[in-house]
Amino acid sequence: MKAELNIDTQEIVREISQEVLKAIRPILSGRAEDDTILDLDGLAKYLSVTRNWIYQQTHINTIPHHKLGSQLRFRKRDIDKWLDTQKVPATSTPPENFLRRIK
Repeated sequence: MKAELNIDTQEIVREISQEVLKAIRPILSGRAEDDTILDLDGLAKYLSVTRNWIYQQTHINTIPHHKLGSQLRFRKRDIDKWLDTQKVPATSTPPENFLRRIK
C-alpha cells in the first residue's frame, strides 16, 4: 500500500510568511512590547527621578507598579503607556501673557 501526500508548497510558504510578518511587524514599526521588569533603582534611572519621588507616586497609586512583598517592581511597557498619558501637548503659539513676561 502506497500513500500519496499532495502538498501545495506555495500555499504553505505563503501562510508561513504571513505569520512571520505578523510577528515582526511590531518590531519593524518600533512598537514592540517591552516585558522588561524594573526595580526601584532601574525605574529611577529610566525616568531620571529620585527614589523618593517613585515611592510617593506608588503610595498614592499614580504610577503602575507591582508589589512583591515589600519590594516594588515596574513593567517597562506599563510605565511607557503611563508616560504617554502624562504628555502635555505642544501649542503652535505661546500664550499671550507668556510673551509679555519674557520681554
